Amino acid sequence: MLSTLLMAQPALTFVFPPHIQAGIAKGIYAQVVRGDGTLVGVARDVATGRFVGLATGHSLDQQPFLWRILLDGGMKALSASPTSPLSPLLSGVQMLQVHRGFQKTYQKLDVIQAGLQSLQQSVGVLQATTALIGVGTVAGVVLSAVNLHQTLKLREDVRHLKIEVKDGFIDLKKVLKSAELEIIQHIDRVAQDVEFKHHRTILIQAYGRFTKALICLNDALKLPDTSLRNMGITNAQQMLYGALADYDAPQLLQGVCAAGQLRRQECVWAIDQAITKTYELLGAYDVVDSRLSSLQEKIRDDSLKIIDSCESSNELDFLFPEMIRVQTHDLVLLNTWQNHVVWLQELTPREQELLESEPLVTESSSKNTQANLVTVEPLEQELYETLKAQSHFLALRDVLKFTIQPSLRQKFETSLKQHASRSGYQGIALSKWDEVPDLTIANLHHYFKAKLA
Repeated sequence: MLSTLLMAQPALTFVFPPHIQAGIAKGIYAQVVRGDGTLVGVARDVATGRFVGLATGHSLDQQPFLWRILLDGGMKALSASPTSPLSPLLSGVQMLQVHRGFQKTYQKLDVIQAGLQSLQQSVGVLQATTALIGVGTVAGVVLSAVNLHQTLKLREDVRHLKIEVKDGFIDLKKVLKSAELEIIQHIDRVAQDVEFKHHRTILIQAYGRFTKALICLNDALKLPDTSLRNMGITNAQQMLYGALADYDAPQLLQGVCAAGQLRRQECVWAIDQAITKTYELLGAYDVVDSRLSSLQEKIRDDSLKIIDSCESSNELDFLFPEMIRVQTHDLVLLNTWQNHVVWLQELTPREQELLESEPLVTESSSKNTQANLVTVEPLEQELYETLKAQSHFLALRDVLKFTIQPSLRQKFETSLKQHASRSGYQGIALSKWDEVPDLTIANLHHYFKAKLA
């Protein structure tokens, strides 16, 4: 039904190494499916039941999600979402193998270490952009210099060592040397701002703790003795909790605009993921399951608070693509990670033995995937530009809230039915609201609000 389509979340499809993908297409291999129908990024031989490979990437079918947001016809302007590499943090299968046979699976730690390094680089870039956003209000042209597309590019440059991260910051004036004079001048003003200097001190300290914790964690993973390795992981875990406390300090949000709040909270979410990974490394899958549920809820709650503090179109221009990205990528991957962890706990003893013993194929299926993500304008940005042409600030802000907490729109629907009935718009009052896109709901709400004011 159309109503089901409209309310669907982005559907994730796993991508496997080429010969595994070909085997799945021929029916030789099959993707693992949990009892509730949830797909898992592992393939197994249909005939023997043995596990043969792990997913290396994913693609998101965002069309149903976008249809829920857009007015009819708006989809024509949007391109397809590219295939993305699967987050190295989703490596619980490798970790189970490491626990059961450390010496022969030592090389699998490279995947885990790569995931932690990627997380560190991401935090560095997110934190660095606060040096441009600052503490107070920010002009739209300044925010555009560190929007979603630019941030993805910065992450890629850091990953390829084109940009140096020092104490959790980068030389933005050097990176943005071709930017408008207003942006360069704003960087200088932020650098001299007393309040931001205080924030910067806290962030440098937090990043230092985070970096030392990851070094400690990487060293611990190299220890062949299980007891010593777990002790090292636990020590790193405590250091990460200290870093999280610094990043989550209330003073880092005082007087900060919505864009700055988002950047600071994104760092908090990333550190939280690193802590969750330490529990997975210790084999505490029940704790990982609980923490991932809590983190997803925290991200939604934090996002709603940030949107409530958004007071201008300039800020919304920055927030909307970023938060749609969080909703359609970050939360989807966290949920996927959680599904993997739950699946590992559901394995029978025989399946655990099979999984531990199989040399699973994990080669990347696309060398150019990441490059595609940063050279093409993100779908989320395209979506927002389409929406802006059909609405206004207040309605768009409401739409963003709907995407994070769909139940919020029910209040709008109830209000619309009442206003439409009183105003003689019986066709609107009797509409099948579950088939009406979010943008239409928000636009009608503000139409009646202005009409009845």
